[in-house]
Amino acid sequence: MAKKKINFKPNRDWVLLPDPRKTKTESGIILSEESSNSIKTNVLEALDVGPTCEFVAKGDTVMVNPQTEGVVMELEDITYVLVPEFHILGIVTSKKKVWDKAKAEFIEK
Repeated sequence: MAKKKINFKPNRDWVLLPDPRKTKTESGIILSEESSNSIKTNVLEALDVGPTCEFVAKGDTVMVNPQTEGVVMELEDITYVLVPEFHILGIVTSKKKVWDKAKAEFIEK
């Protein structure tokens, strides 16, 4: 399924991230609000960045300061979080291993 276009562009140095709180487990169990707030990650994909961001680019996988309180917004029934760029601790640059049929081995991409 193709990613839906987000009809929002952050201003200045703000970074748009997906909401890290889980409302449902991978097996389909729906979580209570207290549980969903405690099950979260601080490694997320930057969905979009403001025009003055100097370090983070759209599509980067970033680590956000876990003590950051982002601005939560809902747009077209999807919840997002906005954080200023200085709350980003770094960019995750690990490479993904994929199977190369021609070489019959895993390669890094």
